[in-house]
Amino acid sequence: MSVRELVVLGTASQVPTRHRNHNGYLLRWDGQGLLFDPGEGTQRQMLRAGVAAHDLNRICITHFHGDHSLGLAGVIQRINLDRVPHPITAHYPATGGHFFDRLRHATAYHETVELTQLPVSADGELDRTASYVLEAHRLSHPVESYGYRLVEPDARRMLPERLAAHGISGPDVGRLLRDGELNGVTLDEVSEIRTGQRFAFVMDTRLCPGVHALAEGADMLVIESTFLDEDVQLAVDHGHLTAGQAAEAAAAAGVRHLVLTHFSQRYSDPQEFERQARAAGFTGELTIARDLMRVPLPKRT
Repeated sequence: MSVRELVVLGTASQVPTRHRNHNGYLLRWDGQGLLFDPGEGTQRQMLRAGVAAHDLNRICITHFHGDHSLGLAGVIQRINLDRVPHPITAHYPATGGHFFDRLRHATAYHETVELTQLPVSADGELDRTASYVLEAHRLSHPVESYGYRLVEPDARRMLPERLAAHGISGPDVGRLLRDGELNGVTLDEVSEIRTGQRFAFVMDTRLCPGVHALAEGADMLVIESTFLDEDVQLAVDHGHLTAGQAAEAAAAAGVRHLVLTHFSQRYSDPQEFERQARAAGFTGELTIARDLMRVPLPKRT
């Protein structure tokens, strides 16, 4: 059975706390592992969460502030130390290429793994696999930043009761699916579109078109909420979101499961983020992220 879940490795913003490591998020998607924003300490958090270097297929960096990228050096070296047998692809803002290169070669080690660099320079599709399309959209932060989005292609769901009503079974189902018509019965008469799942990852940003584009129709949205609403001016000044802003964007986009994270160390009560998100009108499933928690994607509709 395919597994689709978020493994939270760290949830702090600029300053880690006793209970929150710097950022780090692993998305398990049908046997693939996508690591987002490995901040300092990610390699150890992976160990604590039961995530191996062999689980990684792709690394996505939203921007090159330390709490989102300083763990990259250790992660890359661990990938090579463990001799991961498959290629790994890295995405990051193209203007930060020199930061990526410095982190990749921060110290001496023996490279054993094929690491492909596919930097991001514009909105749109980055890569395509059999089970998802990876997209990026520009965000609004003091340094260049991009959010990421996985979109599963739509598929056909055959409806057994309609197939039976038309006397279609066995190999004929495959023929109908392949040809679109069988003995006067069309595919549309006995099936329906199954909308593909969507996952969005939005880190440091003000509200901007990119936030809304990434969140639109997402089954799960992982989004920063560095500040509470009473500190909205701090959020605007430093290129961040409040809990209420993140929740409003999620509600407007029809998000099914909202995961708030990237919390400032100034706040001691994480439940206040939940209260403000609900007050902003988000009624879907809501998770206030904690280090090392696992959050399954909503079941496919």
